[in-house]
Amino acid sequence: MSFTLALGDHALDFSLPATDGKTYSLNDFADAKVLVISFTCNHCPYVIGSNELTRKTANRFKEQGVQFVGINSNSVNTYAEDSFEHMVTIMEKEQFPWVYLRDESQEVALAYGALRTPHYYVFDQDRNLVYSGRAVDNPKDSSKVTINDLDNALEEHLAGKPISKPLTNPLGCNVKWDGKDAHWMPADACDLV
Repeated sequence: MSFTLALGDHALDFSLPATDGKTYSLNDFADAKVLVISFTCNHCPYVIGSNELTRKTANRFKEQGVQFVGINSNSVNTYAEDSFEHMVTIMEKEQFPWVYLRDESQEVALAYGALRTPHYYVFDQDRNLVYSGRAVDNPKDSSKVTINDLDNALEEHLAGKPISKPLTNPLGCNVKWDGKDAHWMPADACDLV
């Protein structure tokens, strides 16, 4: 078994607190036609650089039943800015159109095999994985983006077509694992393509 969920794998359940004061599990998003789960955070320049593009994508596909969920699994011992309190502040200020969850134990990030921030997983109505990887080809500088793989995957999937590029390598900072060096990655973590 590879470190990261493979295409066709089923979404794994979770129970995580959100910035809106509620706790969410996978079943809370059962009405969504498509569920996009991204492993993200507060501090990463790749996340900050692409948040507005992700907002556009989330808003664009919302009417077609696409739900976005962000999960922050980064260790606060590595980056204090990734604390739950900072998550709440960011959501209050930015009003992003997704549910923002905190994975303090990092168990969800490990279960999904999150490689970087951001790392996107797109699940179909049956919650099988149909896309994994990056959103765009230059998340750090949105003015240099030439390809939006996430938009393309959602467009094709919602049109009933096979996704032409279902795997891409996520671009960003690695997940900050607790008790490890800031650049450490699990031994079995590897590129998707």
